[in-house]
Amino acid sequence: MAAALTQGLDQLGLALGAGQQAQLLAYLGLIQKWNRVYNLTALRRPDEMFSHHLMDSLAVVAPLCRQLGLTYGDSAVASAAAPGARPLRVLDVGSGAGLPGVVLAICCPGLAVDCVDTVAKKAAFIQQVAAQLQLGTLRGVHERVERLSGPYDLICSRAFASLADFVNWSGQALAEEGVWLAMKGKHPSEEIAALPAHVGVFHVEPLQVPGLAAERCLVWLRKGLAAVDTTPA
Repeated sequence: MAAALTQGLDQLGLALGAGQQAQLLAYLGLIQKWNRVYNLTALRRPDEMFSHHLMDSLAVVAPLCRQLGLTYGDSAVASAAAPGARPLRVLDVGSGAGLPGVVLAICCPGLAVDCVDTVAKKAAFIQQVAAQLQLGTLRGVHERVERLSGPYDLICSRAFASLADFVNWSGQALAEEGVWLAMKGKHPSEEIAALPAHVGVFHVEPLQVPGLAAERCLVWLRKGLAAVDTTPA
C-alpha cells in the first residue's frame, strides 16, 4: 500500500511528507478495523478501499487548495492566511467514515475540519481517528446538518444527496463568501438544473483518480450566483 500511495500521490501532483503518508495509511487501517463492527463502508477489500475511498478523496486536495488559496510546502499543505488569522473552516456533510474530511485534515493542516453525520457511531469513529492520529484540527460531529450554524468557508459532500438537497440542508452553515464542493460521478446536468434560484454553479471540474476507471467530477457552487452553462461540450 505504501508504494501504491507514493505512486498515486505522484500522479496527482501532491507533495506530502512521510508523516502524512503514514497517517493516511494508518487511517485506512482504522477504517478496516472498525468496519468489522460498525459497518462504516460497504467495501470490504483493502485494495477497493484504497482506490475508491482514499485515492478518490486525495484527488480533491489540489483543486480544493487552489480554490481556498492554500499553498503546498515541502512536507505539508499550509494556509496562505496571515499569521494569527483564524483557520479556514470546512464542513464535510454526511461524512460517514470521514471521506473526504479526514483526508483533508491530514493533507491540509491549515484547515479546521468538522465531519458531521447523523449516525453516532460514525461521528465517534472520526473522534477516534482524530485522537489516534493526533489531528487537532479534526472533529466528528453527531448532528443533523440543518442544525449547524457555522460559518464554514467550504462545505463539501461525497455521495451524500442531490445538489438541491445538499445546498438547501447546509445553506445556513455556509459563510457569506463561502463555497460548496460536491463530489459527483458523471456530470450531474439534471441536478444542476434543479438547483434553487439563489444558488449557482461556477465550475464543474473533471477528476482523474489513479487506479479508478470511473467518471468523477467536482461541482463548485455559490450563493447569489447566476447559473452558467456547465454542460460538457
